[in-house]
Amino acid sequence: MSAKRNDRGVTPLSEDVSAWYNELVLKAELADRGPAKGSMVMRPYGYTIWELLQRQLDDRFKATGHVNAYFPLLIPEEYIMREADHVEGFAPELYTVTRVGKKELEEPLIIRPTSETVIGESYSRWISSYRDLPLLINQWANVFRYELRPRLFLRTTEFLWQEGHTAHVDEDDAMAEVLTIHDVYAEFAENVAAIPMLKGEKTPGERFAGAVRTFTIEGMMRDGKALQSGTSHYMGTNFATAFDIQYQDENNEQQYAHTTSWGMSTRMIGAVILAHGDDAGLVLPPRLAPIQMVIIPIGRGEDAEAPLAKAHELAADLVAAGVRAHVDDRDQSPGFKFNDWELKGVPLRAELGPRDLEEGHTLVAHRIGELDEKGRPLKEKLPLDEVVARVPGMLDAYHELLVKRALEFRLERTALVDDWERFVEQVAIGFAEVLHCGRTACEDDIKAETAATPRAILMESDDESGPCVRCGQDSAYGKRVAYGRAY
Repeated sequence: MSAKRNDRGVTPLSEDVSAWYNELVLKAELADRGPAKGSMVMRPYGYTIWELLQRQLDDRFKATGHVNAYFPLLIPEEYIMREADHVEGFAPELYTVTRVGKKELEEPLIIRPTSETVIGESYSRWISSYRDLPLLINQWANVFRYELRPRLFLRTTEFLWQEGHTAHVDEDDAMAEVLTIHDVYAEFAENVAAIPMLKGEKTPGERFAGAVRTFTIEGMMRDGKALQSGTSHYMGTNFATAFDIQYQDENNEQQYAHTTSWGMSTRMIGAVILAHGDDAGLVLPPRLAPIQMVIIPIGRGEDAEAPLAKAHELAADLVAAGVRAHVDDRDQSPGFKFNDWELKGVPLRAELGPRDLEEGHTLVAHRIGELDEKGRPLKEKLPLDEVVARVPGMLDAYHELLVKRALEFRLERTALVDDWERFVEQVAIGFAEVLHCGRTACEDDIKAETAATPRAILMESDDESGPCVRCGQDSAYGKRVAYGRAY
């Protein structure tokens, strides 16, 4: 039997996370299903979140010395075939173009699943000397991968992302780049998306296809599952060898460049939905919220005129101060509007009626915060002449509340585990930090029994060794590994 929908027309998260997510993405007007199987239409509200994410992440890339470029969508099949691990990893997901009109192509073209190969070919022509390195380029683009079980934002056949691709003189320089971006992703996730992430390295069985090392940030969602939210990869000289990316060093000797790649996608919007949402709908972090404060004028007939005028004046002042404010002047009841903006996750809601104007204040409700005796958000009286000065600080405090809430939830659902029975119980609700032998066969065995996979070798954990939680062989990494079920 399906769960009963709430008064917002959405199944409560507490009853059925999957139904809640699928219904909410549509009901909150974030996205719609596209005409081709597995495709997605991003509606303006959802795309604005992407624009805000893109702008703030791009600023961070530029601050660390990266520049943007653009590379072709269509890649000759021969390029994909050059790096064996890469093609093996992506083969089941590739879209191939074999015909134009009625004419068969002499060589099939691959619609990019990622761009290491086409960028590697360009780098082989652009790099000739150590003076050309490091080469630090990022691309904002769309990519295509076949998905057997698509889900809006989380897994779609076409998605938007950024993919950085850099070339370096040696491993040390390339690894410094990989870890810099790893830190950028984690900082961005916490300070913009309000999601404190687990940081770590992927096990060999979970590495990106063709990579020597892969580093990840992993968020915990409200159902205790993990969501991989950004990865950075050290490719060694694998792609440099395949595409002949060589440079002349200071001793006039030819060397292969060491390359990296890294990416974050529209999946991060899925992370925001799943990490913060509740039974009432979205809970958007202020720095990604298309609307940070909605102002709802209240009144009928002539009584509505003054609140409406003041609401627009107040919104204009807030926008001038850098706050994304919006006046809801739709011909709907206040209750409808309250529910609608709660569903859409707007951080702050201001009510402005004739009595409020007379008394010189507005009532402000926080989407998440203290509740009254009826379980509704408490409303704070805010003097009208203080709104513009105080709202930015209120938004910052709201962001910190979301970070604290998400971190406390993750810590409550995370435990150090050393025996198998306890492991099975723990991964059903969250993360288990365990010692592991590192064998892919053992990982596969664990996944088959529990649906849990190794999310990250925890870089910041204490050095530790001992028997594998599953098979009892010696642990391989000298660190604990976070296991969990994942999207």
